[in-house]
Amino acid sequence: MAERLLVIGGDAAGMSAASQARRLRKPDDLVIDVLERGHDVSYSACGIPYYVSGTVASAADLVARTPAEFAERDIGVHVGHEAVEIDTAGGRVRVRTEDGERWEGFDRLVVATGAVPIRPELPGADAAGVHGVQVLADGIRLRRALEDGEPARAVVVGGGYIGLEMAEALVVRGLDVTLVDAAEQPMSTLDPDMGAIIADAIRDIGVTLRLGEKVEGFDTENGRVTAVRTESSVLPADLVVLGLGVKPNSGLAAAAGIATGPTGGIVTDRRMRTRTEGVWAAGDCVETRHLISGEPVAIALGTHANKQGRVAGITIGGGYATFPGVLGTAISKICSAEVARTGLNEREAEAAGFVTLSATVESTTRAGYHPDAKTMHTKLVVERRSGRLLGAQIVGEENAAKRIDALAIALWNGMTVEQMTALDLGYAPPFSPVWDPVLITARKAAELVESDMRTP
Repeated sequence: MAERLLVIGGDAAGMSAASQARRLRKPDDLVIDVLERGHDVSYSACGIPYYVSGTVASAADLVARTPAEFAERDIGVHVGHEAVEIDTAGGRVRVRTEDGERWEGFDRLVVATGAVPIRPELPGADAAGVHGVQVLADGIRLRRALEDGEPARAVVVGGGYIGLEMAEALVVRGLDVTLVDAAEQPMSTLDPDMGAIIADAIRDIGVTLRLGEKVEGFDTENGRVTAVRTESSVLPADLVVLGLGVKPNSGLAAAAGIATGPTGGIVTDRRMRTRTEGVWAAGDCVETRHLISGEPVAIALGTHANKQGRVAGITIGGGYATFPGVLGTAISKICSAEVARTGLNEREAEAAGFVTLSATVESTTRAGYHPDAKTMHTKLVVERRSGRLLGAQIVGEENAAKRIDALAIALWNGMTVEQMTALDLGYAPPFSPVWDPVLITARKAAELVESDMRTP
């Protein structure tokens, strides 16, 4: 008799797990069903800001595969099916649909419930016109509000990746945009000197930045938001977008006794197995190990989710694969600025117990004489004495940010900045100066390490 694999969550991790398990086990050996509480599966959440701005014309363009396409591969996808309880001892999941509730049995279970937006517990936070942006349906609602309601003023709360990308999307839509953040700089995952460059870029497109201001509530009228109230001001708003980040959506698993860790994410081993027999977890709902600090982290990225789902599916299918951990490599485009990071920033490195040195270089994306050369800043954080690379950040214009991939590879392989100075990187004037910014910054960092070694 065939076993049954039940997957909770139909986006990156869940569908990767289902697909890999199906590749290794046929339908007469393993029945696969996916429960998705929303109405969309296998879509690009990272593309939502570009759909909101109108750069991407249709929400359908963000969907990689439909439930019907998965059905052709003998994977049953059930949208509008919300898992509300897991009974691990009984091997069953209680499912809620518009027709009521029922129990669905399983032999093996993958929890891929993703992350949930952080919503402030403040007066008016649940008012109409206050938008979180996490799933495709959120983006569809926000774009509809922009097109049907014709708002003029928007306030974005939070200056992380999503907050900044949404601020730009709203400017593209023609709104007067204010961004509020309790931090003194946008993008707190960067060091302050690099974050300041991003702040200038966002101001340059007309966004008003209110940094170091804490939101205290939302004014409403007839149930709809009218303003955002901070410690020092009242900011009129026809709509509000929350960009305060996300946290692991692990409540369902935790209620079932599936172990979670200090980040709130589900604890798994390298094969994505939880501590509960027969249960795997993958994606934004899990915590993983940072390869530099060694600490547990929960970093919501589609790259990680797809890889973790793949590992879970291969393991369930009888193969062998592992997920070793993460560096937190991330990249984004904010207005004309490209921004990227990998590994630890200065604050994170010091919190992990490292003593650090840092080198920052301003250079150009192409040969300086090339008419399309743009400015870029590269920063390396290295361990004192050893010179081992601990982290890197890049902020620049066109063709800057993807250089983070070379730095992530160096970081993954434990290279020192001295070793990096000899990297054989590609060169041609339209792509790079003869000394690539990565090499220039590595050389500057190596000189700092050498000078420090001479210091008593």
